[in-house]
Amino acid sequence: MYQPTYETGASYDTPEAPRTRRRRRPSATAIALAALLTLVLLPVAVDRLVTARVESRTAKAFQEGMDTPARPEVHVRGFPVLTQVASGTLRRVDITAHDIPADGSARPLPLSELDLRLDGLTTSDDDSEARARSAEATARLTYRDVSDALGLEVSQGTGPGRISADVLLPLGGGRITVTTTVSAASGNRIAFDDFQVDGGVLPALGQAVLDQVFAQPIQLRNLPDGLSLRSVTATATGLDARFTGRSVTFRPDETSSNQDL
Repeated sequence: MYQPTYETGASYDTPEAPRTRRRRRPSATAIALAALLTLVLLPVAVDRLVTARVESRTAKAFQEGMDTPARPEVHVRGFPVLTQVASGTLRRVDITAHDIPADGSARPLPLSELDLRLDGLTTSDDDSEARARSAEATARLTYRDVSDALGLEVSQGTGPGRISADVLLPLGGGRITVTTTVSAASGNRIAFDDFQVDGGVLPALGQAVLDQVFAQPIQLRNLPDGLSLRSVTATATGLDARFTGRSVTFRPDETSSNQDL
């Protein structure tokens, strides 16, 4: 019978059994790190959800209470918010609202923008109102709205805190330009005084017109209760009215949610 012969020193490959790969088990360090990340990130995610819910409900209540065409921007400050909600008091809330109307006035002067900083915001037991321990606010009023309220065209004046007004004199007396100072008056009103005529002397007819237009300060309406006007500044685009207050109260409409905070 034929027998295969092998040369001396020759090597021949033999098939090897397939190797089984062992799965690496996560180390104790990796498991601990994953657990730590879960403990850290989960409360943050939950807190952000609570924050978004509170901001949304606060914006809705403010819109309904102030009758703004769009919901304001609301930011609840501080972390964590969840513990603030549980305590019933939000440490700080910033609100920016636009186009706040001024109904119920013979000379309505809407607020084009209102920036609010509320500290220590809480709700009443029956959720019928929200109250801030203290507040600061800036209201912006455009010259177009101020002109509509006064019945004559106004713009920024040449001096600090002054506005310029074009006055049409009766009985063919022509047109004059006067400047006047704006200031804060009691009862959240904007007052006008210290009239000066550009390049001349104010005639008697002009004084009569100014007395009729500017004698009564303009009332600012639709503001949260407790805010007091502190100063009025004339800018290039309009008037900036600054307020402060303590125990500032918001009373949303009865149709708003009872779970604002």
